Amino acid sequence: MPDVVDLDLRLVHSFTVVAEHLHFGRAAVALHLTQSSLTRQIHRLERQVGARLLDRGPQGVRLTDAGVVFLAQAGTLLRSAGRVIGQTRAAARPDRITIGYTGDLIITPAVRRMRRLHPDAEVRTQYVLFSEVSSALLQHRVDAVITRLPFPTEGLHVTILYDEPRSVLMPRCHRLAGRQSVTLDDIADEPVPRLRESDPAWNAYWRIDPRPDGRPAPDGPLLESVEDKLEVVASGEAVVIVAGRCFTALRPDVVAIPLDGVDPAHVVLATRRDDHNRLVAAFGKYARGCLTGFGPDGPDRSPIDGLRADSGTELAVEL
Repeated sequence: MPDVVDLDLRLVHSFTVVAEHLHFGRAAVALHLTQSSLTRQIHRLERQVGARLLDRGPQGVRLTDAGVVFLAQAGTLLRSAGRVIGQTRAAARPDRITIGYTGDLIITPAVRRMRRLHPDAEVRTQYVLFSEVSSALLQHRVDAVITRLPFPTEGLHVTILYDEPRSVLMPRCHRLAGRQSVTLDDIADEPVPRLRESDPAWNAYWRIDPRPDGRPAPDGPLLESVEDKLEVVASGEAVVIVAGRCFTALRPDVVAIPLDGVDPAHVVLATRRDDHNRLVAAFGKYARGCLTGFGPDGPDRSPIDGLRADSGTELAVEL
């Protein structure tokens, strides 16, 4: 039987925040603690681990060799603990499901069917940030998410529901605003914003960076959130490549012009790969049946690279 280790996970989390900032003052603010309280927490953790993890000197805070080793495993430890707690809570409440969604995606038809066919279940919905799709699922904050690729898919099961053509948002006064469609060549010199706190693959996909000819996409303003894009476009600072419903209803000074010659965006259902909850399986069935996009021609379910047939009924991304 393995030895029992006395390790307070709250202290581990505090250590990871200090390691991120390499500054006790900024870490204490992020943790809503006083510096003295945070210092005591780190000393307690070092006693539990049996090694000094941080050095504080005239040059600031740095990780010791032991601290580097511990940090490499601390994130895995915290995520693992979160999964254990989430799975335990899910087992205790098999009659509850939380369905997440991102951006402007509509999940109402599938949720309505879920509630009608499972009247005894507690069905919740929750908005999820694009940058938190994977963590929200793996930390059991939600049980399923309707979103768009790309995002990290390790440990997840991802099913393509339908495809959406991509468009370019531009101000109504733009030189291309009267066109029926545009190509990447038409917007080759147009700056495209980048989201500050985002996965590089996500930024690259929505900026189409690099372009097919190998050139980098011109840099536009650095945005703090996706929601900032409309103001940036309307003011003429950049154009934005989007998918989904028309944004012009939100901003009459912005137009969306179809972008020809690029792959469509993929709207997907993401769940945990090892989740056997009957409600999650049921929602997957309803999502595949109800959420098919809102265009006149319906969804495009043609296969793309990286997909495999799963049970003969759906396409699943296993990246």
